Amino acid sequence: MSALYLFRHAQAGPRQRYDTLSRLGHRQAGELGKHLAAGRVRFRAVFSGALERHKLTAEAVMREYLATGLDFPEVVIDPLWNEFDLSAVYSALAPSLAREDARFEREYSKMVRLMEDTEDDVHRNHNYCDIAVVRAWVQNRLAYDGESWEGFRNRVLSRLEGLAGYDSGEKIAVFTSATPIGVWLGHVLGLREEDVWRLAGATYNTGMTTFRISREDLRLFTFNSLPHLPDQDLWSFR
Repeated sequence: MSALYLFRHAQAGPRQRYDTLSRLGHRQAGELGKHLAAGRVRFRAVFSGALERHKLTAEAVMREYLATGLDFPEVVIDPLWNEFDLSAVYSALAPSLAREDARFEREYSKMVRLMEDTEDDVHRNHNYCDIAVVRAWVQNRLAYDGESWEGFRNRVLSRLEGLAGYDSGEKIAVFTSATPIGVWLGHVLGLREEDVWRLAGATYNTGMTTFRISREDLRLFTFNSLPHLPDQDLWSFR
């Protein structure tokens, strides 16, 4: 069986500029690269989602490998590993949710106001509005012409067959986001949708989740480990 490493991207920017890395995120990604290079973890192939936060995390890891004289495979950009578009879901569903839910309307107005301060905690925490918007999207309860939850889930899992073709003992790395990792966990463990979201919400930035994979089998090996961040001040969820 080959080994598949799923890495969540490092901490991203504020909500209105989420698809980048924060100062902490750049440090987290560098520490991940140093740890992997020091352990001489050699990857047969490396994939990244097409979002900037994915690519920047992968590039930081690659720099640490090259700085120590180790080879690092060319990073293959694969948009099938992208996170779902939360901004698009918000834009489409928030007006309807505000009309039917007075609390959502209040909380959403407050969130928009707080977002003007890029250092406010609203950028680093999930809230009532996030939960309500995602739940409505997953349940397909309101009109939305973008990617559905089912479509997103199938997109992410479509990579299973291709990744199962590597030789025994080879290691493959993927830089992606929390929800794709949650989807893979849900698939291998037979979880309910609500459990997938709980695991996605508990996934640390640069957390490592590993599987053993072959054409006949997929096994979870580790979840959400942070051996590269011994200082808890470097841990973050968002």
